[in-house]
Amino acid sequence: MSRFLFVVPPLVGHVNPAVGVAAELAALGHETAWAGLPEVVGALAGPAAEVFPCAVPAGEQAQRPPELRGPGALKFLWQDFLVPLAEAMAPGVAAAIRRFRPDVVVVDQQAVAGALVAERFGLPWATSATTSAEFAGALDGMPLVESWISGLLADLRRQIGDPQGSADPRFSPHLILAFTTAELAGPVGSSAAPIRFVGPSITTRPTALPFPWDWPAADRATVLVTLGTANTDTGAAFLTACRQALRARADRLQAVIVDPGGVLGAAASDPDVLVLPSVPQLQLLARTAAVVCHAGHNTVCEALWHGVPLVVAPIRDDQPVVAGQVVASGAGVRVRFGRADAARLGQALDAVLDDPAHRTAARRIGASFRSAGGAAAAAAHLEQLLRETDDFFAHA
Repeated sequence: MSRFLFVVPPLVGHVNPAVGVAAELAALGHETAWAGLPEVVGALAGPAAEVFPCAVPAGEQAQRPPELRGPGALKFLWQDFLVPLAEAMAPGVAAAIRRFRPDVVVVDQQAVAGALVAERFGLPWATSATTSAEFAGALDGMPLVESWISGLLADLRRQIGDPQGSADPRFSPHLILAFTTAELAGPVGSSAAPIRFVGPSITTRPTALPFPWDWPAADRATVLVTLGTANTDTGAAFLTACRQALRARADRLQAVIVDPGGVLGAAASDPDVLVLPSVPQLQLLARTAAVVCHAGHNTVCEALWHGVPLVVAPIRDDQPVVAGQVVASGAGVRVRFGRADAARLGQALDAVLDDPAHRTAARRIGASFRSAGGAAAAAAHLEQLLRETDDFFAHA
């Protein structure tokens, strides 16, 4: 039996893919544990998960202003969230390594403290890449931005890592688990050599979310509208426009709108549009004809896993890159988030629902996801990394 420590940020979309991988490793007889925020990890991995607590940036430091876009959003992401997150998590990661004594550390790409601390302890580590944006060339043509990020990471290494280390903590030199496939991600940059495309980690997750499964009418297609869990302050106008567009098509469509911030008001639901603060997304996608979303990587991949075409309206971060992948693959239509009124959204919905090419492309990508192996393939690659590490030390 070997031990695998998962280091994750306090972000649902980054924990969920790792949950399935940890479950596969446990089924193979390995011991797993987590370093992260216990209330986030425990809710997703289940009450039996062993979680070593890590601190997170306090209060407003982690709250990004909703109006930030483009370079401003990227600067905030690194300077005001990812770097402080690494500094806050590092002591907890080190304590987890000392107590759990893992053989391999599996590090989410945004929890760079895991990579730097593992490097300091001389442990092999794998990258859990919940989005392909960075190794798909998102920063190509922006050398000053890449240089600035590299400088931030160098400062972090001096603080919490091995000053003699050289690996980019975003990209493990040992193994990168990409929860997508080349059919969606397209060509990858040359800097990300050890990538293993495993497809999405789609597994049963603990959930107690209620849903009125008798609500959807059998004679109308269902559309899911969601902006994820991190955009509650930015979506009022967009969700309102979605509701208007969907009500105008109530003769053939019904919709579920996820509104965690309650921006549509307490009486938002009606017979044609159901508004809920949260939904059991995986189960609902199996009954959905189209998805309108922010091009968050997890939502996109879960929709395509089910062969569901998309209308994507990226807001910031990796979302424009993922939206570009969706359009390039033929599996959806892109609209501009800030200019997406009811007319434009309605036209985009009509396109993905009426043109069978979008659903055909979505099903093709879904098939590539299934053949890639998902969580089971990721676990197999981690076992291979463990064998290679053992062989190296045996012959050293």
